Amino acid sequence: MAGIHRLRPGAEAMAAATDAAAIDLGDDIWMSPGLSNSYMLTTDDGRVVINTGMGFEGPLHRRAYDAVDASPVRAVMLTQGHFDHVGGIGSLGDPDSDVVAQANFEIWRDDNARLETFRSRNSAFAFMDAIIAAMDYARSVGAEAAPQARPEPTVLIEHRRTLCYGQRNFDLISTPGGETFDSMVVWLPDSRTVFSGNLFGPLFGHVPNLVTIRGDRYRDAITYTESLNVVLDLAPERLITGHFAPIVGVDLIAEEVRSLQEAMRWVHDRTVDGMNAGEDVYSLMRDIRVPAHLDVGEGYGQTKWNVRAIWENYAGWFHHRSTTELYGVAPLSVSQDLVDLAGATALVNAASKHLSRGRPVHALQLIDIVLSTDPTHVSARKLAIDVHQLLLDESTNFWERAWLRRSVKKLEKQ
Repeated sequence: MAGIHRLRPGAEAMAAATDAAAIDLGDDIWMSPGLSNSYMLTTDDGRVVINTGMGFEGPLHRRAYDAVDASPVRAVMLTQGHFDHVGGIGSLGDPDSDVVAQANFEIWRDDNARLETFRSRNSAFAFMDAIIAAMDYARSVGAEAAPQARPEPTVLIEHRRTLCYGQRNFDLISTPGGETFDSMVVWLPDSRTVFSGNLFGPLFGHVPNLVTIRGDRYRDAITYTESLNVVLDLAPERLITGHFAPIVGVDLIAEEVRSLQEAMRWVHDRTVDGMNAGEDVYSLMRDIRVPAHLDVGEGYGQTKWNVRAIWENYAGWFHHRSTTELYGVAPLSVSQDLVDLAGATALVNAASKHLSRGRPVHALQLIDIVLSTDPTHVSARKLAIDVHQLLLDESTNFWERAWLRRSVKKLEKQ
């Protein structure tokens, strides 16, 4: 059976909140789409909001929900600490609302605070244009963008806890293998619905990102697969994720979750086997693939990146390749020596041969040597654009494509 990732939107369809009306999902559950979706549940004792989007999305989410039900917000539940889940709480919460989060939330929030400059800079290549456009849009429809909130939880969930608001019971369950180690899911036992946030990543049916190229803490592969057991054990009839429409059907949900589990176990076990056999990380990144019968996508994470994340999560940064790994001297620090010895033209010609033989990354390694000594070298820069464009044309992964597009633009501007 074809994987569900072939039927659902890809990362290119993720978009910031607009002034659109909230979407009725049934059972008094409403969705306001955004960079990560926000959800509102009505009760006979006020409203409960699950996730709040970015700060600039908060007023738009609030406007959409107020048009449905203007009763007080009794609680805001945060399924994880990433900016696109928590930033809009200043708009969506009321002064006396409970703020419910997993017990590790404060550690993750403090990470975000101390590394805000680093992480904002390192994610700008993927999101900045969309964020600027979204903020301009919010202002254009009279919803002045709110600042990014820094929530202070009032209710912390260690492992599992049931909260009751009005006629609804909410089971909050820790899932530390999610995108962040403060991840939790929200289970509605009466309607057999689970809100998973980004436990699976933004794209359901795709392999997870065990570490993003923007820079986050590593996720542990085994903890990830064990956290998926939470969803399997609940056997939900409806799975509401952080993006796009819910997935409906007990058997369908279980089949897809088991495929994701088996895929990650396979990659984990083959990586460990390779480490024990003395294979290097690059060989394993190149050779390990998810078995085809599992049919999971790689639109957000990639198996080759997960192989490296598993390796380094177990073994750290020292790969025993070279003594130079132990010292603070970058590999490209000897570029000028290589250019002086071989000549820039010879290196560019060698890179061109690699590209013609289907080895674009080999070509790029030589081009980097030339451009690190002379960023204006015309032939090297043109070849670098060709290499990046080829890699871009071959990629279907959100992060990889964002980086390659940014690289092409940067090279063209130079």
